[in-house]
Amino acid sequence: MSAERGSVQSLTRAFEVLEAMADAQGSISLSELSTTTGMPLATIHRILQTLSAGGYVRQEPSREYALGSRLLRLNNAATRALDQVAAPHLRTLVDELGETANLAALEANHAVYVAQAPSRHAMRMFTEVGRRVSLHSTGVGKALLAQLDRDEAARLVARTGLAAATDRTIVTADELLDHLATIREHGWAVDDGEQEVGVRCVATAVPWRPRALAISISGPSERLTMAQLDMIGPLLQRVASALAADLERDIDS
Repeated sequence: MSAERGSVQSLTRAFEVLEAMADAQGSISLSELSTTTGMPLATIHRILQTLSAGGYVRQEPSREYALGSRLLRLNNAATRALDQVAAPHLRTLVDELGETANLAALEANHAVYVAQAPSRHAMRMFTEVGRRVSLHSTGVGKALLAQLDRDEAARLVARTGLAAATDRTIVTADELLDHLATIREHGWAVDDGEQEVGVRCVATAVPWRPRALAISISGPSERLTMAQLDMIGPLLQRVASALAADLERDIDS
């Protein structure tokens, strides 16, 4: 039993190291990893040796460590599987609302688009799958941030800063944290020209524990109006719940 516990603990620590490296968004030293994770240097070194041997991390000429290319294969496979499950739910949103639907995931300090169903309008919103966007200025980002408690959200935005993408972007931490409380109360987030002028986005979190996800609908402000929010928000929540149920079934099958 103790050996089993030791193996699980080692795996958990390896994931903690990988998460810390992802948060660093670049190379990171042994001492920085030790400070971030609270693990001894010797433990960090053993974990990195194992991960390096598998190609999951690499050592730079500076002697710092960075994520390795082997992780891309895992990420691509996971994204393909997620896209297959999400696709019919995103198409449901497009059929109901006529605008582009997206699925995004929380990765380190950003939201990353992982799936999309495009609008059929000639003038439509298009975001490349794989694009990383700020959390504080996007609908999906704010929906993801709102799943964190106030202190955790505050620490995250303190690391990233609150750069203004437009004159509507929230750029003070207190205002953003109060705004997140409103999102939690309503159940959905709105990006009203905060990331791109003339574009509106409504998003909600997917209630699925293994990975922080959010779905959204986005389009030109003149088509996706504020008057529609009371209809769009609940629809997004229903689709998000259906997606979460299918993801659970996919894991169990």
